[in-house]
Amino acid sequence: MSGFSTLFKKELLRFWRVVFQTVAAPVLTALLYLLIFAQVLDEHVSVHGVRYAAFLLPGLVMMQILQNAFANSSSSLIQSRVTGSIVFLLLPPISYGAFWSAFVLAAVVRGLVVGVGVLAVTLWFAPIWPAAPGWALAFAVFGGAVLGNLGVIAGMWAEKFDQLAAFQNFLIMPLTMLSGVFYSIHALPPFWQAVSHYNPVFYMIDGFRYGFFGVSDVAPERALLIVIACFVATAALTLGLLRRGWKLRT
Repeated sequence: MSGFSTLFKKELLRFWRVVFQTVAAPVLTALLYLLIFAQVLDEHVSVHGVRYAAFLLPGLVMMQILQNAFANSSSSLIQSRVTGSIVFLLLPPISYGAFWSAFVLAAVVRGLVVGVGVLAVTLWFAPIWPAAPGWALAFAVFGGAVLGNLGVIAGMWAEKFDQLAAFQNFLIMPLTMLSGVFYSIHALPPFWQAVSHYNPVFYMIDGFRYGFFGVSDVAPERALLIVIACFVATAALTLGLLRRGWKLRT
C-alpha cells in the first residue's frame, strides 16, 4: 500500500500546487455560467417548480466535478508521458491496481473539491441545501470515478496534447453539455429525449440534482444503477489496459 499512498499523495499535490488553475478557474467558470443564465432566465423560467437559478446550480456543480475529474487523471498521464517522467512510475514495483486506484481516487478528490468550491461561491445566488445528501454524494463519487477512468484511458491513448484536447472537446464536452445541465429533458422534442437516455452523463446530472430537490426526470435508483454499471465497465477496461501496459511501455 505504500506505493498507492505515495502515488496518491503525488497526484493530490500535483493539482493542489496550482490551485488557482485547477480549482479557482473552474469555480469562476461555473460562477459566470450562473450569473449569465440566471440573470436572463431566472424570473421567466422554472423547472419542476424550482427557480431556474436553483435548478441550474446542481447541474453546474456536477458538470465541474465530472470535467475536472477527467482533466486530473488525463493531464497527469499525458504530462508524464510527454516529459518522459512516466518511467519513474513504471520502474517501482507498484501494481496496476494501485496505479489505477491512486489516479482515479485523486481525480475524484479534485472533482469534489471543485464541486464544493462551486457550491460555496454560488449559494448566495441560489441558496439551496441537499434534500437527500446521500444520493448527491453517491452520484458525485461514482460519476467522478467514471470520468477519472476515462481520463486514464485518454492519457494512455493520446500521444500529444492536441490529441487529448480532441478527446475532451469531441467526447467529454458534448456528453456533459448535452446532459441536462441547463435544461430538463422534458423540454426537448421526443426524439432528443430518447437520445438523451443513451448519454450516461445525463443520469449523473439528473441523479445529483435529485439529491438537492427530491425530483428528477428518471428514478434515482435506476440512474444510480446505470452510473455504477458505467463505473464497473470503465474500471474493467482501464485495469485491462494498465495490466497490458498499453502505450505505457513503448
